[in-house]
Amino acid sequence: QDVMDIEVKPKPSRPHWYERHVQPCVAELLGSALFIFIGCLSVVEDSGSTGRLQPALAHGLALGVTIAVLGDI
Repeated sequence: QDVMDIEVKPKPSRPHWYERHVQPCVAELLGSALFIFIGCLSVVEDSGSTGRLQPALAHGLALGVTIAVLGDI
C-alpha cells in the first residue's frame, strides 16, 4: 500500500483584539501628533528669509518619517 503524504496547513489564527483595534488607533494618534507638532514648530521657528520652504520641507520630512515608522501598522 502506498500512503500519500498530505501536507496539512494550519488555519491562520485571527490577530489579537489589541492588534485589530488598539494598535491602529494608537499609531494614528502618534502619527498625527508627530505631523502636527513638527509642522507647528517649523512655522514658529520660521525666520523671515526662509519663506514657505522651511514649513513645506518640515511637513514633508515629518510625513515621510511617520510613514516609514508606522506604515506597517
